[in-house]
Amino acid sequence: MGSSDSSSPSRAAPRAPQAEPHDLNCLTITELEKLAYERMDKQTRDYYNEGADGGTTLAENISAYSKYRIRPRVLRNIARIDTTVKILGHTNSAPFGVAPTAMQRLAHSDGEIATARACRARGIVMGLSSFATSTLEDVAEASGPNPNVLQLYLFEEREHSLKLIARAKQAGYKAVLLTVDTPMLGRRNLEIRNQFKLPAHLSIANFAEQDDDTDTAVGKDHSRPTTATDEKKTASKQRPKMPRQRRPSTAGYHDGKKRVPPTGPITFHTHAANPTLSWEDTIPWLKDVCGSDMQVWVKGIATAEDALLAVEHKVDGIIVSNHGGRQLNGALATLDALPEVAAAVEKRVPVHVDGGIRHGTDIFKALALGADFCWVGRPILWGLAYKGQEGVELCLRLLSDEFRLCMGLAGVTQVGEIDRSYLCKVDRDGFASRL
Repeated sequence: MGSSDSSSPSRAAPRAPQAEPHDLNCLTITELEKLAYERMDKQTRDYYNEGADGGTTLAENISAYSKYRIRPRVLRNIARIDTTVKILGHTNSAPFGVAPTAMQRLAHSDGEIATARACRARGIVMGLSSFATSTLEDVAEASGPNPNVLQLYLFEEREHSLKLIARAKQAGYKAVLLTVDTPMLGRRNLEIRNQFKLPAHLSIANFAEQDDDTDTAVGKDHSRPTTATDEKKTASKQRPKMPRQRRPSTAGYHDGKKRVPPTGPITFHTHAANPTLSWEDTIPWLKDVCGSDMQVWVKGIATAEDALLAVEHKVDGIIVSNHGGRQLNGALATLDALPEVAAAVEKRVPVHVDGGIRHGTDIFKALALGADFCWVGRPILWGLAYKGQEGVELCLRLLSDEFRLCMGLAGVTQVGEIDRSYLCKVDRDGFASRL
C-alpha cells in the first residue's frame, strides 16, 4: 500500500517555457543603435538617421515620451498577460508593427526579405515602402501568411501607382498607407552634403523595369523587375561588370501656366513629392481603385482638423506621423499630436502612431494616450544592420519583452485595459499631474 507500481510509465512534471538566451552585446535599443552605427557606412547612416533641417522634431519625437510617467497599480493578479491585438484580421503578438522604411538593402544585403522573415517569425505585421529595394512579391513570399501593408506615394502620373496597387492586390497586401505629409520634400542637409544616391548594385525594385537603359545594357528579362532572389541565383562571374547606367529623372514643376509632371525613371527625389493631392480628389479615387481588396489608410495626420476630414472621406484608418521628423522641422512630435487626433476621431476609425519609439514603455504610453497600435521604424533598420534577420528579430523581441514587463508591473493583463488613468504628465517645473 502506498508504493507506486514500478512498471507504470513515469510522468514528468510540466516544465515552464524556457526563456530565450539574451544577446549580451545588445540588451536595449540604445545599444542596438550603437552597434548598427559601427556597421553602416556614413552615407547609409546619415540617410537613415537624419531629420529635417536642425533635427528638432526628430529629437522631440523621442523626448516627448519622457514627459509622461506611468502610474502602476498593484495587488492585481497578473499571472497571465496577453499582449496580442487584432489588426487586419491578424492576431499580432504585440500592439506594434514594423513601419515601412525605404531602401533596406543599404543596411544589409537581404534587406526587406530579412525583415519580412523576422516579422513572420515574431508574428508582427510589416509595412513595405514603395521605395523598397526588394519587390513587393518577394516580400509577400517571405512573409508567408503574415500580413503586409504597402506604403504608397501616389505619383502625379497615376498609371505608375495603378500598376503598383494592382500588384499589391495580387500579392495579398491588406492595405495601402497613403503618405500625405510629402507634398514637398523636407530639407535634409546631410543628404545634400553627401550627394546621396542609391549605390549602382541596388535598385528601387518595384520600378526597376522602367530603367530601359539598364535593362538593355545587362540583357534583363523585361517581364518583371530583377529581385534579390534573382541576384542570388546568378553566379557572380555571370553578373555584368560595367556600372549601371541610369537614365536621368527630373522632378515636376509649375511653369507659370500649368503643372509639368516628373519625367524619367521613378526615383524618390524626383517622384515621391506630389503637391497636387487633395482630399476631394485623391481619397475617393484611391478608395475606388483599392475596392474591397485593400483598406485605405492615411499616414501623416497631425491635427484634429485633418483627422475629421479623414473620417469624413471614409478612410479605414489614420496614422499619426511626421515622417520620422524628416519633413517639417518644428512640427509637433507625434506623441504630442496623438491625443487631439484620438479625441477628434472618437473611435470611429483606428488611430495608429509612429515616431520616436525606443522602448516598450513608449508603446504603453502611446496606447494610454489614445493610439490603437504603434509602428516602429529606425530601430528595425538598426537591427537589420546589426545581424540581418536575426537582428530584426532581436529588435522585435526587445520591444515585446519590455512592453510585456511594463504591462505586468503597471498591473495590466490585457492591452485593451490601457488608458489615460495609467499616466501622469511632468510639467516644466518637474511636478507630475494626473491626466
